[in-house]
Amino acid sequence: CPLITKADGTKFGKTESGNVWLDPRYTSPYKFYQFWLNVSDDDAKRYIRIFTLLDRGTIEALVAEHDAAPHLRLLQKRLAEELTVMIHSRGEYEKAVEASAILFGGSTAEALRGLDEQTLLQVFEGVPCFTLPRAELGGAFVELFVGQLEVFPSKGECRKLVQGGGVSLNKEKVTDPQRPVGESDLIAGKYLLVQRGKKNYYLVTAE
Repeated sequence: CPLITKADGTKFGKTESGNVWLDPRYTSPYKFYQFWLNVSDDDAKRYIRIFTLLDRGTIEALVAEHDAAPHLRLLQKRLAEELTVMIHSRGEYEKAVEASAILFGGSTAEALRGLDEQTLLQVFEGVPCFTLPRAELGGAFVELFVGQLEVFPSKGECRKLVQGGGVSLNKEKVTDPQRPVGESDLIAGKYLLVQRGKKNYYLVTAE
């Protein structure tokens, strides 16, 4: 059996960086799903033939559909679905899709609260993180997230963004900059997710 390589010629295996494990203790279903979702077009065309049980006709139709609209990444999405379901189950696949939608789509507060702690941290890996003393919970939104946490550069900027509908707490729009932020807002009893605009996320841990 020839060595499986990536499109750049590097080998596909556990000794390489960015490897993927079948054991969920080492690669969670969410990370597993994301791995296949993010492979290159060339790799997706090879891997869907190697790693899935799809028949030739289905694969050729998928490749043709993908080539007609590569920006939709239909091939990567099907590859990720087939392998995540095969290795982890349909339920884990659906949870991975929902977790991805939280970061990249218009997911709901309910979906965010449904994430387990490990997946939550993986979804928001790399976003700015802050620590908030629990004793400060109960304060107004604008007071908590301006200054010490530096989510907003100033109270005036925070109020302006809130008025424009550009601020969310735990995927729910903030309509009043004076709204109190308390224990009941914590996700998994310890996290707050602040969103500024469409793409700026901040994960706050209450300690």
